[in-house]
This record gives sequence, C-alpha cells and structure tokens, in this order.
Amino acid sequence: MNTNSNTYTIIYSIILVLVVAVSLTFVAMALKPKQEDNIRIEKMQNILASSHIEATVKDAIPLYDKYITKTFVVNSKGEEIPNVDAFTINLASELKKPVDKQQLPVFIATIEGIEYTILPVRGKGLWGPIWGYIALEEDYNTIYGVVFDHKSETPGLGAEINTPFFEDMFEGKQIFNEQGNFVSIGVLKGGASDDDMHAVD
Repeated sequence: MNTNSNTYTIIYSIILVLVVAVSLTFVAMALKPKQEDNIRIEKMQNILASSHIEATVKDAIPLYDKYITKTFVVNSKGEEIPNVDAFTINLASELKKPVDKQQLPVFIATIEGIEYTILPVRGKGLWGPIWGYIALEEDYNTIYGVVFDHKSETPGLGAEINTPFFEDMFEGKQIFNEQGNFVSIGVLKGGASDDDMHAVD
C-alpha cells in the first residue's frame, strides 16, 4: 500500500483512534473501583471533618466506623424513611426531585458521649455547585462545625469557602432565632457584628 496515499492516512488514523479508545476504556474500567473507593473515603473525611475529626485516607474508614454511630434518611417532613442507606444518597440528584420525593441523609456522630447531627448541604456558587456538611449540637440549633467544598469558584475569593478562615466563623452560630423561626446563617459582605448569631463575614 502506498504510504503517501489518502487511503493509507485514513486507515492509519482509524486504527490509531480505535487503539487509543480501547486503551482508555480499559484503563477507565480498571481504575473505576479505585476511583469509587477514593470518592467514598473523601466523603467519610468530610463528614468527620464537620465534627472536628481529622482523618487521613488510611484511617478514614475506622474513624468513620468509630464516631458515626447512626445514619438514617428522612423525607421533607422529617419522617424517617426505612431501609435506605444514608451514605449512598446523592444530594445533588435528590435536590432535582420534587420536594415531597426527596430523600435526605442524616449522620449522627458520637464524640465523648455527646451526639452531633451532621447534615449535608448543597447550593449554587458563582461558577458552579458548592456543597458541604454542617454538624449541629444537641440543641439542633447551634453549629458545632462545618466543612465546605466547591467545583470552580474564584481563587482567593469564593474558593476560600473550604479554608479554616471561613469555616471556623460558623462555629457557635445558630440557625433558629429567639422566636424559633429558621433564619439560617447569612454571609454578609463587610462582615457581621460580634453579637450577630446568624451571620458571618
């Protein structure tokens, strides 16, 4: 075959593309279990971090098993849904469903005899989704700890949400006001006053 012909070039290109595609598919399939393990361990680390338990890749599983003493799933009314594994719930997918169809995971961490309720959160950032976990104290009102992450926020600005500088400001804040109404925590440009229990900088 004439190696300078168009036919040769086309056949060569097709074979090369097929070889590369098959190779990439094989590598992706071979690495998939490892990728899934890494995602699972990172999720455990984030859940633990919201309650001030730092875990490495090596000790995340035993620490999770030690401190996360209960998990369950609730609906939008707060009613427990039986026989659903909270850890497998994908909040991004659930939030796309109608509110009355959503399944919401709850994690309970027991640390030195005190129970903390850990809830996943998810929302929209400037350039993409943001997510995290919020740990509440036993009054279900006071924030014990938080951990946030993002996909593509601006470095030095929105990307700061996953730094201690930002996350530590949430500790001790409250999500209900004195009348018992849910007010959440506001993020105020320019900062919040020291006595504002419902806002951070």
